[in-house]
Formats: sequence, structure tokens, C-alpha cells
Amino acid sequence: MGQAKPPIGFAPAFGDGFEPAESPTMSDVTDQDLADRLRTAGVSLTLQRLVIARVLLSRPVHLTADQVWGRAREIMPEISRATVYNTLDLFERSALLRRLIIDSEKVVFDSNTAPHHHLYDASTGEVVDIAPGELRVIGMPSLPPGMELEDVDVVVRVRRREG
Repeated sequence: MGQAKPPIGFAPAFGDGFEPAESPTMSDVTDQDLADRLRTAGVSLTLQRLVIARVLLSRPVHLTADQVWGRAREIMPEISRATVYNTLDLFERSALLRRLIIDSEKVVFDSNTAPHHHLYDASTGEVVDIAPGELRVIGMPSLPPGMELEDVDVVVRVRRREG
């Protein structure tokens, strides 16, 4: 018996999420692993969805929709932008990824769906996960009547010092 693999998309983040989709663990994730993960989430399997899953779910990444489309085209040149955008919406509704709004002009898709926070480098556009335990949110505001807390997203924005 071999070693048990961690669930896809829950390994520690490495790199900046914007490097080519290669990593030491990527080869450990098979198309069958990805297909099983899609089916478990209730997503019908198509070749296009499997390609997009390969781009997003093989390792933790933070990619814009156009970056996903570009990487998917490296695997399947004929894949359309509309297919990628529709699949991103489907994967989000199926809890396979999270949409992270960085600012009014930047949205990335995060393949790590476990609760965690992010560091955003405004100088480079890089988004990385903050390691568990490095940032704690203490306390929550009182919510208006009839409201419940859905989620807390913390994005710590940094930039390179000038000079």
C-alpha cells in the first residue's frame, strides 16, 4: 500500500499561483482523481470540465478567469472563453472553488475552499494563502436581526516599499 494522498486542493500553497501549472504534486493528481472529485461535487463530466479541473484543482492556485482560460487552451486549444467562464460559475456553485474579490477590478478563483485568509501584493498582483494560525480574527460584529454570518474573507494588501 502506498501513502495516502491529501485531498486535492488542500495541500499547502507553493509559488504565487501565477506560475505555470507545474508542481511537485501535480503529477500525483490523475484525471481519474479529478473526475471523481467532480462527480462527488455533483458536476457532470465533460472533457472541457476535466481540462479546467486540471488547471484549477491539481494544486492550490489563485487565478483570474482569463488565466484559467489561457492555461486551459494550452491543454485544449479549442476551448472557448464562454465555456471557461460558465464552468467557473458551476465549480463555484458546486463548492469546488471560491471567488475571491480582491478589488473592483480584480477577481481570482481560489482552489482552496477551506477557511483561510490571503495576502495580496498590489505591486505584482500576486495572491497567496496566509498559513493557518498566522492571522486570527477576534470577535465579530453584531449582526442585524434576521441575518446570519456566511463567511469572513480577509485580504491583507501589501506593496513594495519605494526607494
